[in-house]
Amino acid sequence: MSNNRKLEATFKSQDTEEWLDVHFTRPLGLLWANFFNRFNVHPNVVTVLSIILGAAAGVMFYYPDLVHTCVGILLLVWANIYDSTDGQMARMTGKKTRWGRILDGFAGDVWFFTIYFFICLRLTPVWGVWIWLLAAVSGFVCHARQCQLADYYRNVHLYFLKGEGGSELDSYERLREEFRSLPWRGNLVWKVFLFSYGNYTRTQERMTPAFQALKHALDARFGRRLPARLRDDFRAASLPLMKYANILTFNTRAVVLYVVLLAGVPWVYFVFEVTVMNVLLLYLRSRHESLCRRLISQLDTYEAAV
Repeated sequence: MSNNRKLEATFKSQDTEEWLDVHFTRPLGLLWANFFNRFNVHPNVVTVLSIILGAAAGVMFYYPDLVHTCVGILLLVWANIYDSTDGQMARMTGKKTRWGRILDGFAGDVWFFTIYFFICLRLTPVWGVWIWLLAAVSGFVCHARQCQLADYYRNVHLYFLKGEGGSELDSYERLREEFRSLPWRGNLVWKVFLFSYGNYTRTQERMTPAFQALKHALDARFGRRLPARLRDDFRAASLPLMKYANILTFNTRAVVLYVVLLAGVPWVYFVFEVTVMNVLLLYLRSRHESLCRRLISQLDTYEAAV
């Protein structure tokens, strides 16, 4: 198999990949994946390494000098490559686990929590408590919701593109049912995760009422066998929205972070998340909900074509 074929085989889909990932992060991630696979390293170990690298990057951003800033940027780039590597390894080797997904989501949270913390610590002598308040709104309110919705919309797109097996689209109801079915004894950590992840999923579902109505109607009419024409129509309308979902994830915010750190004005990053990224979030949500409402109104035509 050619190198390009090997690389493409590690993508979730061409529809949901970013340009920077396709041409930079994924190729380097594949090199690391081949290296770690040679020594039979588990993908979860690579995820832990990415957590350490990302946290170390955050510590570097406490210092205002150019050397520490550049080291921090390189560490965060490295952490992101490893974040790509673990997923590529899981798809190459079949070592996909729910624990791996937990760690993968936890990694980004650790990176940005550490980054926010040390930037705030750095700016406290000038800003006082206000930088902590700005960072709290930026991180816990804006960043969290932006990433939640972007992740959800990409998984919705993959659901229509590849079906249930090619997507990580979960439901709060199913997660809560699993939570209740497990005894606490011997399942403490897993039950805590299910409770937390269930709430995360419920937030996603509450932000997307039109899609929830569409999904409920599709399940009732078609089950898991969606009409090909409906899948094609959804993909055609959803594909242009994927670029906005991608902007709300890592690469764009990382580039902005690097620029403001090099310019010596890290507080601008928080303002960017509160303003520009929130406007984009509202636009993406409006477009996607409108698409779902339109498809609901056309379900009879799809059913007649089956």
